[in-house]
Amino acid sequence: MAVKFCLRLPKVPSSPDLGNGLQFDAVPSKATVILIHGLTGTPKEVKFLATHLQRNGYSVICPRLARHGEPMHILKYGKWHEFYKTVKDVLAKIPKEDTIFVGGLSMGALLGLLLAEEFPDRVSGAVCFSPTLFYDGWNVPWSRHLLPLAYYTPIRYFAYHKEEPPYGIKNERIRRRVHKYYEKAMIHDASEVSKYGYPYFPVTLYCELRKVINRVKGRLPRVKAPVLMVQAYEDDMTSIKNSKYIYDRVGSLKKEIMYLYDSYHVITADQEREKAAQKMVDFFNECLPLSDQAVLPACHGRQGAF
Repeated sequence: MAVKFCLRLPKVPSSPDLGNGLQFDAVPSKATVILIHGLTGTPKEVKFLATHLQRNGYSVICPRLARHGEPMHILKYGKWHEFYKTVKDVLAKIPKEDTIFVGGLSMGALLGLLLAEEFPDRVSGAVCFSPTLFYDGWNVPWSRHLLPLAYYTPIRYFAYHKEEPPYGIKNERIRRRVHKYYEKAMIHDASEVSKYGYPYFPVTLYCELRKVINRVKGRLPRVKAPVLMVQAYEDDMTSIKNSKYIYDRVGSLKKEIMYLYDSYHVITADQEREKAAQKMVDFFNECLPLSDQAVLPACHGRQGAF
């Protein structure tokens, strides 16, 4: 992950068809699931999970986090509370009588835990895919440990990490597609961001991620909803220490870790995504109120952007 510097970003226009995310309505519906993508990611990171949930009778909302999908000169000034507000606003719009679950990838997993802690009467369970509390995977360079120092200097506004292989993906076919875009993309290039996420990671957002991490760590004992962690044993970005840390400190009576052995960080789109998706369905089924467990999987539904 090479460090790049850019003193002035060109202010390119936003895409006119960004949308607020993806929505998958199941009829009838057992419950509503909020699926949250990762930092500098896209709702398409969790689309496979969403379609699998819908086929099994769940309605799903995959919001686009604030500023994501926008050009880099807009994204880089994003604040963690803006990202969290995105998912809080989604939760607020779901009818109060609905059962609600949350799931998230990487930082999205942390935002899901914050929802579970803040709204214990609304969130009935949470699934954390590759939760990110420590950047300690096998592909993280030593220079990453210097990033906290950048928070105290103006350099944070001009420094970017260029994403490099394997991009959190073990599947070679998918990785080649991502590499084709990432290899030649410029810092200001957002042409394929909606498909693959950002090729560059602004240091300003790393600083915001640290704030989310610190907040989650302090609130884990207050999370009482059932929690499942799904972690790749060979995660290139975050080791299994992350899931163990949450498991040991979360206040949930029902908690579980599932390890995957043929995936990297982006397990929601990698080689074992079907296994991860089915485990999520099974976990949510176990957490459903008894009155909802008899709802049959949906035979039809609606998919689209919102």
